[in-house]
Amino acid sequence: MHKPAAPDIDELARFRAEWRAEVQARRAGHAEQSEPAVPLSAPKAQLPVAGASRPTPKGIVSGFPNAPLSSRQHAALAIYRTAVEQERLGELDEAVRLYRMAFQKDTDVDRLYHREELALSATRPRQPTDSTTRAPPNADAPLPQAVLPVHPTHTIPLLDVISGFPDNFAFEPENETEPVHINVLPDEMLVKILSLLDPTTLERFASISRKARIFTLERSLWRELVLKTYKPPQLTQATLDAAVEQSLYDYRRVFIEQPRVRTDGLYISVCHYIRPGLSENQWVNVNHLIVYHRYLRFYPNGHFIHLRTHEEPATAIPFVNSKSRMQGLFFGRWMLEGTQVYITNLVEAIDSHVPISLEDDLGDILLANPDLVRYVFTMTLSLKSKPLGRWNRLDFTAFDSMQLRSGESLPVLAKHERPFWFSKIRSYH
Repeated sequence: MHKPAAPDIDELARFRAEWRAEVQARRAGHAEQSEPAVPLSAPKAQLPVAGASRPTPKGIVSGFPNAPLSSRQHAALAIYRTAVEQERLGELDEAVRLYRMAFQKDTDVDRLYHREELALSATRPRQPTDSTTRAPPNADAPLPQAVLPVHPTHTIPLLDVISGFPDNFAFEPENETEPVHINVLPDEMLVKILSLLDPTTLERFASISRKARIFTLERSLWRELVLKTYKPPQLTQATLDAAVEQSLYDYRRVFIEQPRVRTDGLYISVCHYIRPGLSENQWVNVNHLIVYHRYLRFYPNGHFIHLRTHEEPATAIPFVNSKSRMQGLFFGRWMLEGTQVYITNLVEAIDSHVPISLEDDLGDILLANPDLVRYVFTMTLSLKSKPLGRWNRLDFTAFDSMQLRSGESLPVLAKHERPFWFSKIRSYH
């Protein structure tokens, strides 16, 4: 391999300058001012991860398109990759020749290359970081907060938060010739639109750019979510006030870190065990794989439904409601203390002739009909979150049955039980 000469370096620099001039000329007619073009050897951007505060450069609104490439684009992309490799090896004259060939086949080949590299980086396993070189000087120091803590009686307006950014800080398209209609919306209207989104959609929007993240940090958005979610039986008002004060009135942090039972779907457990069967041939052993499901539905007002059935979710979900009457369907009440979920007054809906429904007080029904309702169940579950903030797992801690006549309480064997995982349900019909 020969050492590149100085004229080769000048040739590559001249080619880059011509390319920048061509790009800037195309951008000259655009209404909004854009940033300078990215050099060919610029580092690849990292894909955003939902839920984290990591701004992306230039405030890009839409992701890279997933349209299939034509044969000409594939050829241009292959030549461009070879040119990048030649540039890394120091073969500058060959790299210049290949870059010219690639741009002759497709003028947007550099954008295609970065799009493909971003897609590949999303599928590669994350490499462990070297703590000796990447750790901050003070590893125990807290990370900087996205929003400074404020006094409870003072709210930082959104315009004050973003006033420190450049004047051209705006949502920008991937293609500079396309308009961005979201820039026309007033900031107050955009915040109003974001207030209609659920937390998952809100965080997905926040991951597209720095400006989107700033908008989703608006304190009023998370305050409304916290006040709407953390009500009895989730939390008492005193406990909520203490959690908010401990989090320095960062309501987004409260929503992520404070345990909560999800009421927008079902907690589902898939349980299975092997049961030996009968065989007419003594040389053949027959085993049956038994699979059943448990479905837990929590209502915001404290009502609770538990269904144990062999049916798959697609078939069983429509029956998890207060009007159903079937074998294995139980009604009860729930409450949350810390990370422990307590289920009480759990009665099978078909166990007696008592008209049980979620609109009734099950405690009064049990006291008024001690001869008709024979058994009442209690259940204790442990609430966990994987990953942080989702609170999507429940584990069995205790499961007991009590006979009302004698008052005797016995544990229910649950050796085949598995953890419950949350699944969001759009419709129960």
